[in-house]
Amino acid sequence: MRVRVQGAPVDACPRLVPEAVRGAVRRVTVVGEEVLHRPCRQVVDFGSPELARLVDDMFATLAVAEGAGLAANQVGADLRLFVWDCADEWGVRHVGHIANPVLDELPAARRRLAEEAEGCLSVPGPYRVLPRPDLAVVRGRDKDGTPLVIEGRGYFARCLQHEVDHLHGRLYLDRLARKERASALREMAAAEEGVLARRAARAAALGK
Repeated sequence: MRVRVQGAPVDACPRLVPEAVRGAVRRVTVVGEEVLHRPCRQVVDFGSPELARLVDDMFATLAVAEGAGLAANQVGADLRLFVWDCADEWGVRHVGHIANPVLDELPAARRRLAEEAEGCLSVPGPYRVLPRPDLAVVRGRDKDGTPLVIEGRGYFARCLQHEVDHLHGRLYLDRLARKERASALREMAAAEEGVLARRAARAAALGK
């Protein structure tokens, strides 16, 4: 599988990225917790040990939860930051992090909606079909403050848009009709215990 780290191609990348090896697993917040439902603060402490540790911990948490992306408010940190480890439909694995991301507005000629199932680590269990553009371009900075532009297609584009939504205090549930949202929450209530048990077992298996 081809790999792109921070948007650039690399020769190889271990299944468990170095950040995840260094990091500690944090509890994933769930829908209803206040930190998930308000806009996050801008990152300002670029290059700090605290920010580097948060990125490591987010990768470790993502690995245990077996997700595609994770926003800082999903581990209780009120910051505009997210990480990803996501494979797309073209056999490319994307790995990276971005702070203070802004999505480009797509011109009409490049805007095509794809309807695919979407889930969320903070809504453990249910998936729902949701239309999103199949192309996303995100601009921001890495943890050291270096400017960064990330482009994604297909599932990776969906991941980028989903995580930017989180930083605005919005979950994928908020894009659903009321009845669909209610059914997803009922499904989550039934599935949550089992999902959290699987995460705990994976954390133990990884020595986390």
